[in-house]
Amino acid sequence: MKPLYVVKVGSATLDRGDIHQEVAALVARGARVLLVAGGAVGIERHYRSIGRPMPQLRLPGGDLVRYCPPAEMPHLIDAYERVTLPTVVAGLEALGLGVFACVAARGGLVTGRANRPLKAVTDEGRAVVVRDHRAGTPDGVDTGRLNALLDAYDVVCLSPPVGDRDGGAPLNVDADVLAAALANALHADHLRLVTGTAGLLTDPSDPASTLLHAHPGEAGRFAGGRMRQKVRAAELALDGTADVAITGPHTLADPSGWTRFWRTPEPAPDLRLISHAVGIPSVSGDERELAEYLRQWCTERGIEASVDEAGNLVATRGSGTRRLLLLGHLDTVPHGWPVEWRDNELWGRGSVDAKGSLVNFLEVLAAADIPADGQLRVVGAVEEEISSSKGAYHVRDHYPADAVVIGEPSGSGTLTLGYYGLFKLRVTVAVASGHSAGMEAVSAPDALLRVLADLRATVCAQAPEALSAVIDIACRTGRERHEAVGVLNFRVPPGAALEHLRKLVGDHASDDVRIEVLRATPGVAMGRTSALSKVFARAFGAAGIRPRHVLKKGTSDMNTLATTWSDVPMVAYGPGDSALDHTDVEHLTAEDYRTARTVLSDAVARWFALPEGSQR
Repeated sequence: MKPLYVVKVGSATLDRGDIHQEVAALVARGARVLLVAGGAVGIERHYRSIGRPMPQLRLPGGDLVRYCPPAEMPHLIDAYERVTLPTVVAGLEALGLGVFACVAARGGLVTGRANRPLKAVTDEGRAVVVRDHRAGTPDGVDTGRLNALLDAYDVVCLSPPVGDRDGGAPLNVDADVLAAALANALHADHLRLVTGTAGLLTDPSDPASTLLHAHPGEAGRFAGGRMRQKVRAAELALDGTADVAITGPHTLADPSGWTRFWRTPEPAPDLRLISHAVGIPSVSGDERELAEYLRQWCTERGIEASVDEAGNLVATRGSGTRRLLLLGHLDTVPHGWPVEWRDNELWGRGSVDAKGSLVNFLEVLAAADIPADGQLRVVGAVEEEISSSKGAYHVRDHYPADAVVIGEPSGSGTLTLGYYGLFKLRVTVAVASGHSAGMEAVSAPDALLRVLADLRATVCAQAPEALSAVIDIACRTGRERHEAVGVLNFRVPPGAALEHLRKLVGDHASDDVRIEVLRATPGVAMGRTSALSKVFARAFGAAGIRPRHVLKKGTSDMNTLATTWSDVPMVAYGPGDSALDHTDVEHLTAEDYRTARTVLSDAVARWFALPEGSQR
């Protein structure tokens, strides 16, 4: 599933045009985009064009709000459909994007409940209760149809008003609150509320006074006027799963002008970066937001950092010839619940696999003493959780090193010395069309299961310790041929002869059986006698830990590097219980996180203290 951005943009920002380019850039990165258009400027233009005064109400506190009795709602809808939405469509279509745009009330895409009667003040100062003001709060979203639209178009754009769930005239709603409701209902990955200032300012007279971070209840005291609704919307969105930011001025491209909202305060300052990193969704293919956040964190600390052409975060200190690489990964498998601290446990996707490891790498990088002849590099790779391993292959070919620590959960008291390899096959079996009740009929799934069983027997005869699993099956029906397709995964031990296995499985192919090798990554096993393993042993000892050493039956980016880095010592180390990987109870304890950081910091220092030429 492509990542989903919900972006709220006011008509003043739309007038500037740059936002269209920024939305197009999100689409180019593979995102689905739901744009929510505010209409204050467009509404004013429409009312001027038809020569109609815009009715307003004065609230007891002195603020003016647009008055929306039932008779006014058709004019409000016209303002969006004739001015604001055509502007959005024209700007995005000029960039080659397919756009669907309508007010949210159309077809009941979004419905809401009417607000209570409104207290107002007449021009004479008399208090009145206004009962026909058609304002409300969104509370119903047709997620099925919106997801279908998002799949069909590059950009879907909605605007107020929304439908009335009780059948009355449409309801005017705040566009920021509408964006928050949509983000929560659609389980968006990212919510951006674009404004005319650099986020929320702590001093409205100082354009550089951006409040960078806020937890629920902290930002309201700085918000006045229209900004109060943005803060309200941002805090409402914290009930969902998106990372939330008020961005500007009139842009979502410059994180230095963002106020980020976080769901849960960290228990201590040294847990802030891991808390924030887990709070930014980064499912495989959607790592850019996290990469940019961590790049900015590094830059603020004087660390040379960039996002490379593969999308990897690359942070480096030192330019010497003794090179130690700490390789973690940015991406996670999909998730669906908000991040939270429970006492001293951080619950959320990626806390264990493997943002805890990556953030520890960065914390150690920032604090380490790098000798003049040394270089310490941290890479947060993309797409580790999917078969492409795009980030690790780029690392292998561009960032040579003398030793490598892979960031994967081992627990603070365990060092991983290797991994099984991956031998992954896609098998397609075809049979002639016919009725399954025919004499001796064999269906395509029947035939597929037989071939998969034969392949399992062949591979396991050559590699008895291999583990196998069918991870996907699909069927296709044609007029003349029926097909069944299965993906068969083997986890193979180090030393398994993959080229020989490739030849043996190829012998099972025929006119009716097609076998594709999707992945053939060898297993890797490192010894305990390398200089890298020894400095970890001393670091464990200094921390009072009797370590375990393990060979894991999964795979990691260590396997990818080892395809050509056969003489480079590597270990894997990081906090967290790997049994929690990819589960709905994934969580990381502060104690394990801190202990792993202490051990890693000591091991890195000891590695650089080794005599030149002895790092291997």
